[in-house]
Amino acid sequence: MRIDKFLWSTRYYKTRNIATTAVKKGHVQINGNVAKPSREVFPMDEIQLRKNQIDYEMVVLDIPESRVGAKLVDIYRKDTTPKEAFEHNELLKLAKDHYRKKGLGRPTKKDRRDIDDYLEEPDSDVSS
Repeated sequence: MRIDKFLWSTRYYKTRNIATTAVKKGHVQINGNVAKPSREVFPMDEIQLRKNQIDYEMVVLDIPESRVGAKLVDIYRKDTTPKEAFEHNELLKLAKDHYRKKGLGRPTKKDRRDIDDYLEEPDSDVSS
């Protein structure tokens, strides 16, 4: 089975077109080599996949006939992704939320003035 079809059928990508595009961009490696979308996948192949800033790793156990349900995905692949990859993603989310809460958008005029007031150096002039 082609690598793009395998990634689509094991639900790593929502559509086969998205899977093909990701493989063309070089986000997928098979046994340490960058793969093309038409590259065949066989049992016991090791696949490395970069998606959403997470480096997934998996071993192919079997080849599905077509797209499988989410509960049956583990029959066809063994996920060997280290937990640190997911923890790093959580830390990135927390770091972004610390700066500005999601959905607040760009700074308002009031926010901008507060920032400018904070960054202004106090005047060294003394009134006589």
